[in-house]
Amino acid sequence: MVDLTSRWPLGLAEKRWWVVALAAGLALAVAFVLDRQVSVWAQAWPDPVRVALEQITPYGESDWILYPSAVLYLLTAAVALFVRWKLMRTMLWQFATLYAFFFVGVGLPSLVSTLIKRLIGRGRPDHFDAFGAFGFQPNWLDWTFQSFPSGHATTAFALAVVVGFVSTRWFYPALALATVIAISRVALGVHYPSDVIAGAILGLLGAYAVRLVFAQRGWMFRIDPAGRIVTRPMSSLKRYLQLKQRGTARAPLPDRP
Repeated sequence: MVDLTSRWPLGLAEKRWWVVALAAGLALAVAFVLDRQVSVWAQAWPDPVRVALEQITPYGESDWILYPSAVLYLLTAAVALFVRWKLMRTMLWQFATLYAFFFVGVGLPSLVSTLIKRLIGRGRPDHFDAFGAFGFQPNWLDWTFQSFPSGHATTAFALAVVVGFVSTRWFYPALALATVIAISRVALGVHYPSDVIAGAILGLLGAYAVRLVFAQRGWMFRIDPAGRIVTRPMSSLKRYLQLKQRGTARAPLPDRP
């Protein structure tokens, strides 16, 4: 079981964090060595498998997460500014913070991935014959030289962790989806294995970093006395539902958060 309350994943918050960092570095090094062989093998998978993966891979794009979360945040925050009932206003701000967390938790790692891949400019597998697995042409426009790290893998794994922070029961399904998305990028010939591994690491660490910042400011999360990060309960929603069951939810209760 992954401890989602730790400040950093996989033991990075402990004194022997360097062991995890070394293991991640070795995994990337092995992936670099096997990039070409694994890429060719995955692209030779049966057509039905590749067709299925083509349907799944778009879920690694960040737009379908960022646009709705941004719109929901803006709408909810705007309504909260004009609501006079303190309970309802507090509840709206709590939901706005949730939408903001999804936006930043997924969007920031994705943005970092986008910047890195343009600065590095690694050629995609289609360019292997001409440039090899380590052909680099840093650029801002040519997507065919923006292979490392995988933006889809970054987004997918960041989303999986963000979902897990909000609801632990959905973490493993989201993680499984992220893994399939990462695999699809290799099977479809648009990324090497090292690209998706690097993207997964970036998405994972990025989401944890965003949550830490939110927790330090008391937004949606808090740091308990043991140093673990836990979700702050949405007490206003619970209170509202209790009032609704009693048939009094419409009556404003001043000074009752």
